[in-house]
Amino acid sequence: MLVPDIIIAVDGYSSTGKSSFAKLLAKEFSFLYLDSGALYRGVTLFAQENGLIAADNAIDLPGLEKALESLDLHFENVDGKSMLFTGGRNIEKEIRTMKVSSQVSPIAAVGFVRAFVDEKLRGFGRDKRVVMDGRDIGTTVFPDAEIKLFMTASVEVRSQRRFDELQAKGENPDMAEVMKNLQERDYIDSHREVSPLVQAPDAFVLDNSSMTFAEELAWVRGVIQGKFGILE
Repeated sequence: MLVPDIIIAVDGYSSTGKSSFAKLLAKEFSFLYLDSGALYRGVTLFAQENGLIAADNAIDLPGLEKALESLDLHFENVDGKSMLFTGGRNIEKEIRTMKVSSQVSPIAAVGFVRAFVDEKLRGFGRDKRVVMDGRDIGTTVFPDAEIKLFMTASVEVRSQRRFDELQAKGENPDMAEVMKNLQERDYIDSHREVSPLVQAPDAFVLDNSSMTFAEELAWVRGVIQGKFGILE
């Protein structure tokens, strides 16, 4: 299917498979894939490693704002996969740990952090033909995106997905802790003052609680065909 030069914004809750789905779309349509969540995770890892988050989870906001001025976060292609780097260091593995997951939502709720990430994302999307996933892509980063998708799934299904993902990475997660972390992130993401997680009025909702990737792909192809009158 020949897809025009557009931006596809994929928003939704944690562990709905946004990143995996967005990568699938990018591959299917020969688009550039960008993981906005990776940038927030990168900032969180940076804050943790530089002592900017206290034991009680308090964030050194002045210190973080100053430090962001020199923080180099960018994506590089490694064996056909887009991975996050800081300077010359590949941090893709470190940003996917539970330690980072447990503190990313408070970091992502900070206004100047969101501005830092949004500026980078808009730069990546200038040439269009981009699939980008996150929580405010279709509402804040690219409100004029031609296709907006909002992904959701039951908390039980999402918890199991996250649990399986962590196990596959060699971690030893606790299911109750995983579910609690997801529910806390849902609340923080949906109630933060700056760019909360909300469904854009013109977004197409995809509940993938019981869908395969093949079924999700068929669904979005139908959305794109309907929107642009594409006949195969």
